[in-house]
Amino acid sequence: MKKICYVTTVHNTLNAFVIDTAKYLHEQGGYDITFICDYDEEFERSLPDYINFIPVRMKRGIDLLGFRAVNKMKKIFKENQFDMVQYSTPNASFYASIAAKKAGIPVRLYAQWGILYTGYFGLKRKIFKQLEKTTCKNSTWIEPDSFGNLEFSRQEGLYDQTNSSVIWNGSAKGIDLDRFDISQKEDWRKEIIEKYEYPETDFVIGFVGRVTKDKGLNELLTCLKGLDLEKKNITALMVGQNNKRNSVNPILYKQSLMNKKIIYTERVNDVEKHIAAMDVLVLPSYREGFGSVVIEAGALGVPVVITNIPGPKEAVIDRVTGLITELGDVRGLFDALLYMYSFKEEAALMGEKGRQRVEEKFDANELKIKILEDRNRLLNMG
Repeated sequence: MKKICYVTTVHNTLNAFVIDTAKYLHEQGGYDITFICDYDEEFERSLPDYINFIPVRMKRGIDLLGFRAVNKMKKIFKENQFDMVQYSTPNASFYASIAAKKAGIPVRLYAQWGILYTGYFGLKRKIFKQLEKTTCKNSTWIEPDSFGNLEFSRQEGLYDQTNSSVIWNGSAKGIDLDRFDISQKEDWRKEIIEKYEYPETDFVIGFVGRVTKDKGLNELLTCLKGLDLEKKNITALMVGQNNKRNSVNPILYKQSLMNKKIIYTERVNDVEKHIAAMDVLVLPSYREGFGSVVIEAGALGVPVVITNIPGPKEAVIDRVTGLITELGDVRGLFDALLYMYSFKEEAALMGEKGRQRVEEKFDANELKIKILEDRNRLLNMG
């Protein structure tokens, strides 16, 4: 059996972006599957029998004990003699790329789902760019999940066309059209309205992601403040973890908590139901690998407002399936949201066209076939 090991810093990435593809590679390609990430007991219990789980201590953010992870993974890689090691997320990728190279793994695949240093400035940017370069240099192949990040990385000198590509139309996992079932949209919408008890007639502006500066929360909260939600009968549905709220303007954040028209849900397991309740989804992010939530909204016929950054802009046709605004442009973001509110029929039509685009270009079932073909190709190269 061909042996592939997936490495991420924590289990959330494996659950969100890897496990379905790993199942397909095991069932259709005969791959032996191993997962490595920081230990989580519940995650380990949830894994199917065919997935081997080897925990390695890793944390998000700067971790001065990272060398221990490198040494442990080097030993694991040598003992198991994997044919391929695939890594994503910043810390895990840096550690695993070093360990896999030292262990002589023939195919070292960097799934570049986001570039951390693009959100930094000055010395911090230079340091993290060098870490990114090291990860890329240690890898035999690099696969960003968007053509925008592929072009950016080549221009930045992280790698060149000889060892990099994007699979199909981009996206780490595509969209599961059975899960994001548009036929359930109205029922799900009613369920969310009952859960959070806001008026059925309200126009719902939705956000999905971590509550942090890098996701554009300062700009979004400024716009929501200016929209006069109460007077316009608008509800803002903020879906995601608040674990980095200290990076958001504290005055804006405190004001938003006091506004009864702004609902913070924390992390949810039924994001499809929450998106179904939205009239527009906004992602004013500073950086994304691809921005899966954009195609999740498209699958449910929800128009989007995004910033002009690699990844999300490749999933959206401006003024056809959504609106694209410039990064950090509060006025532009405000105008885009106001347009969606003021011209609801046009917005709904954008949602319909977004659904068509997702079906044609981002169906997860088709992407899995492409990924299996690509993994077989890389192993033949190795």
